[in-house]
Amino acid sequence: MRAGRVAGAHHDGTAPAKRPGVDVAALVHTRTHHPEAIAEAAARRARRPLVDADGRLMIVAADHPARGALGVGGDRLAMANRAELLERLCLALSRPGVDGVLATADILDDLLLLGVLDGKIVMGSMNRGGLQGARFELDDRFTGHRAEDIQRLGFDAGKLLLRIDYDDPGSLTTLESTARAIDDMAARRLPVFVEPFISGRTAEGKVRNDLSAEAVTRSIAIASGLGGSSAYTWLKLPVTENPDDMAQVMETSTLPAVLLGGEVGEDQDGAYEKWRSALRLPTVRGLVVGRSLLYPADGDVAAAVDTAVGLL
Repeated sequence: MRAGRVAGAHHDGTAPAKRPGVDVAALVHTRTHHPEAIAEAAARRARRPLVDADGRLMIVAADHPARGALGVGGDRLAMANRAELLERLCLALSRPGVDGVLATADILDDLLLLGVLDGKIVMGSMNRGGLQGARFELDDRFTGHRAEDIQRLGFDAGKLLLRIDYDDPGSLTTLESTARAIDDMAARRLPVFVEPFISGRTAEGKVRNDLSAEAVTRSIAIASGLGGSSAYTWLKLPVTENPDDMAQVMETSTLPAVLLGGEVGEDQDGAYEKWRSALRLPTVRGLVVGRSLLYPADGDVAAAVDTAVGLL
């Protein structure tokens, strides 16, 4: 059984919200016979400002599959069923307080055809070339949305991943291409969310992100200084290993920031509490969370999303 497939009742005894069905045959028919329908849907999509009056953001992330990262918890292929992923996304996007979605072109194209992106923030995922587990994982090429694609489609922002391993020359390639992507986005006055980590490899060669206060501080300092302008740069950051360190860590930059979700763990309540504390900091403006909301351990997507929204 896939991770998060079991759905129980809410604590108040009510049944969990039912996931909307997705007609895969209809999507395939449109893609086959009317591929121009995707651009047409993008052109007529109702837009909104990046942030409302309260300055807060709640974005659901689903760009993991394009990097070959399909696992959730112990299920290595949990995100492989596209219809199920789309159903979970549609349910999440329907919940009050959810501002938008972060994904790659294939997923955003499906969501456009499904008509669920009106009035939502749409963020294109820009670099997915650092495939999970590959020897070249830290040479994270920009294989997703370009700045011109985001502008052409009328999307609202872009997001990129910047993992820096001081022992891996591939990180320098990623660092330079990240700076140029920030320049390209700023030239179009489009926000770009930079997700930086100081990373390293284990003895088995697996990339691990360092979430110590010092490492996250250094990653913020590096990311904040990239490109010819920081006017449109946001940061997408993890909560440090010790959540009490976040207040000092976030003093490193004046750039607005959102918190990321990370891996799905057993202690989801603990994750909520870490987010709650960090969300009180002046530069933290919201959450961009994926697997832990789309594939919660109890299978109740709506409850997980509603809880996260409540933290804002």
